[in-house]
Amino acid sequence: MSVLEDLIRKYALKNAFDYGKANPGSVVGKIVAEYPDAKKDMKKTMQLVNDIIQQVNKMSKEEIEKEMANYQYAQKEEKEKELEVENAEEGKVITRYPPEPNGWPHIGHAKAFCLSWTIARKYKGKVILRWDDTNPEAEKAEYVEAIRDGIKWLGLDWDEEVYCSDYIPTMYSLCEQLIRQDDAYFCTCSQEKISKGRQNARRCECGRQSVEKNLDGWRKMLNGEIGEGEGVIRLKGDMASLNTVMRDPTLFRVITAPHFRQGKKYKVWPTYDFQGPVMDSLLKITHPIRSKEYELRDELYYYLLGKLKLYTPKIISIARLSIKNAPVSKRLLRPLVESGKLWGWDDPRLPTLAGLRRRGILPEAIKRYVLRGGITKSESEGDWEILLAENRKLLDPIARHYFFVADPVKIKVSGLPPKVQLRYHPKEELGFREMAVSEEIYLSKDDVANLKKGERIRLKDLANIEITSLNPLEAKVVGGELPQKKLQWISNAAKTKCTVAAISDLLNENGEFNEKSMVLKEGYCEDNCASIKEGETIQFERVGFCRLDKKEKDKLFFILTC
Repeated sequence: MSVLEDLIRKYALKNAFDYGKANPGSVVGKIVAEYPDAKKDMKKTMQLVNDIIQQVNKMSKEEIEKEMANYQYAQKEEKEKELEVENAEEGKVITRYPPEPNGWPHIGHAKAFCLSWTIARKYKGKVILRWDDTNPEAEKAEYVEAIRDGIKWLGLDWDEEVYCSDYIPTMYSLCEQLIRQDDAYFCTCSQEKISKGRQNARRCECGRQSVEKNLDGWRKMLNGEIGEGEGVIRLKGDMASLNTVMRDPTLFRVITAPHFRQGKKYKVWPTYDFQGPVMDSLLKITHPIRSKEYELRDELYYYLLGKLKLYTPKIISIARLSIKNAPVSKRLLRPLVESGKLWGWDDPRLPTLAGLRRRGILPEAIKRYVLRGGITKSESEGDWEILLAENRKLLDPIARHYFFVADPVKIKVSGLPPKVQLRYHPKEELGFREMAVSEEIYLSKDDVANLKKGERIRLKDLANIEITSLNPLEAKVVGGELPQKKLQWISNAAKTKCTVAAISDLLNENGEFNEKSMVLKEGYCEDNCASIKEGETIQFERVGFCRLDKKEKDKLFFILTC
């Protein structure tokens, strides 16, 4: 083996051990950095990388780990980033989760939840679950339950729970205060006219009305004399500001749709620009976390609270969390759900908390993933592989091992023992299982395609065999040294029908639905799998960690987790 080949193998093994499968792009970067001569013939280098990775990706994790002992790797110290925030006094910190109950919680929400919870608990403070439920057209009680369940599943809690809709009378009073101060006005202009005025930095005629006329318009809104789209309350901001958010934004509008909690009690509802800062102030939130995408609205946040002479917290802006080819937008996902291309909002291809849970991602893996960057505004697109690697680390010592063979092909083997005892885990003390063995066993179609007559192979944890015939496929047990090639097998006497759903990116590189985002692998698993509970994650050796999604009458359905 040349120096280059040895180096490629070294890093292919490490990459496969860390991430489940070795990735050519990751490996070649290490090679070029350590062995610059590899750049002289990149075509040859890439060919070697691909060939060696193909070999390594067929190995079990135990085999990879054993071979890695032949190499030395630089030890990377992973220090967890401390969440330090300004002006945090022990016992006085108050944070909030402010979800709007208009959809299923996803990994982006998890980041804000985890950061808010971690900050509050670090400083022995309080967490408030605050429902931003002031848009009755979009919000439903079912989403309240889904979000509550998601937060609890993550292992987070809260000390107080409030609904913004319960504070509507207080918000009405504050709106009237702004109007009386001549800091807000009643406007009947069309949306088109308002947009044009903002573009031209000109306030409409409504902005020059008397306080009395504005109060009259406000009362008519409250009394139901103003219909939807016929009038709004706008803040007197700064029409000359370069920040167009400050150009007289809407604070209240009429929405006649019934509210899931309040019914038809209110017809006038605050916008997020009013409700957000006001509720943070009323609840005395000390460290409100907000996505960086709202950064232009921070000026409005502080301006409004200043006009109302209310307590003003300091916003903590964070980068939004997104994962490549895993959209969270309801606009993009709803058609896929409604058309049946996805199973629902808990489809394991989705980054919703319900989808991640169904896939078999552990809550602790999500917490580690979302907190790894700490508090930062630096934008970066997340990678599934990093989350999956965290999940593997957690599952590796606790998941029981079983056998699975995809696309099974029967082979007759003479001389096999009638039964075999197997460990549930190669290292951890998780006990043993027994499997009946018959002379008819199954190998995967891919493994059979490469067999040669006279070849010796190892049936993993069972016996060495020699191929005596290819058609029909037959073999016999032999002694001697362990052959290098080890194959997964299932006994005909101990088989159960099994489907494994393999997951890949929901979208392709063109941003379109990936028709191969879920591939079903049919085969057999060992009959010991009957003891696995629905929702439990195990490891199918040479396949990966799999979560049992459902048990059918004569078949098990698993989702490949990572």
